[in-house]
Amino acid sequence: MDNIKKIQTRKKFIGVGITAAAMLTAFRFFLPEKKQETGTVKMLTQDGKLVEVDTKKLQEIEKLLCVKSKKVSNDQLQNWVYKK
Repeated sequence: MDNIKKIQTRKKFIGVGITAAAMLTAFRFFLPEKKQETGTVKMLTQDGKLVEVDTKKLQEIEKLLCVKSKKVSNDQLQNWVYKK
């Protein structure tokens, strides 16, 4: 008799565990997805055009090129645009 009660409590425990796991998995699919905001940065090209670039694209390029951010001097900033 004692052995039958142990088997029933084990079955209940396993059943409750499987039910909880199924509910958590199902709950995950019904949650609304968070929309990621895509930020843009305005940058000036060498020919003087103003363009908007996604910040994600900039981060990907920095990772690919292993570029570290360097500060630009005032002289370099003023002379880098080609004047026509």
